[in-house]
Amino acid sequence: MKQTLTDFQNHYRLLIDQTLFKLVKTLKTPKLLKDAMIYSLTAGGKRTRPMLTLAVLTSLNQKINEEILKMVSAVELIHTYSLIHDDLPAMDNDDFRRGKLTNHKVYGEGMAILAGDALLTLAFQVLTQNTSNEKLGFELVKLLAKVAGAIGMVGGQVLDIQGEGQRLPIEQMQKMHHLKTGALLFYAVESGLLIMQFLDQKQGKVINEQIKKHFLIYAESFGLAFQIRDDILDITKTTEELGKTAGKDIAMEKSTYPLLLGLTGAKDALIQEITKASEAIASVEKTQPIFNSKLLQQFVQTLKVEAT
Repeated sequence: MKQTLTDFQNHYRLLIDQTLFKLVKTLKTPKLLKDAMIYSLTAGGKRTRPMLTLAVLTSLNQKINEEILKMVSAVELIHTYSLIHDDLPAMDNDDFRRGKLTNHKVYGEGMAILAGDALLTLAFQVLTQNTSNEKLGFELVKLLAKVAGAIGMVGGQVLDIQGEGQRLPIEQMQKMHHLKTGALLFYAVESGLLIMQFLDQKQGKVINEQIKKHFLIYAESFGLAFQIRDDILDITKTTEELGKTAGKDIAMEKSTYPLLLGLTGAKDALIQEITKASEAIASVEKTQPIFNSKLLQQFVQTLKVEAT
């Protein structure tokens, strides 16, 4: 295992970037479409979702190979498609993403939509064509389709649109974020457990229902903390610091944690979710000697924001 999260991220971010580039570059499709897909894929993302899956696998002593890198990269294709579509004029109407012009500002709205569509469908192609265990490929496709679709991320996006101009109850807002933001992060953790169970039968057997429950509590709290942090940064950081338009939530009259709870209350809620995730993953280590929680603990601690 890499000794620190920074070492781990530096090592695997490069490999994930290379994997994503190859997956698109080798497609037999018009160059313009490939260029638009690659433009957003290489816009400087942290690769949080595939990295989280790799952290789950590494914590369970699973060796990472090329096949696994392709499997875990599928979720980043979905995430990138969702960002392209989010930025469109009909959605959040944003000009910048990660400090660069958004896809539709460079390639036009039509090509941006098609680039997003192509990334979405490529994710399922990758899982079916690059997973040697057909049953595992099927299970990953089934899970990814669920979290990315109408009862997952897309459904959350709809709730987000419907909630504009309203002050949603905290429970309703949490439900929206569990779907919109949390669904793919949840997938990142659960898919790691699936891969482990299918590719390493000996160690995969230790993932009983109680162990899985702790992992999924971690995933759920991680996703919620991720969104709370994003809401906080939207009002405390500049456009230059964020790489996207600051204050967008306020401008679009969206319900956010700082709006409903105040900035201090939002920060308290963030700490609560980080603590919940940390305690859940610590519970796994207490019962499973093969498990090392260090990476996953460091991962969730990165969601803290500085005190003001």
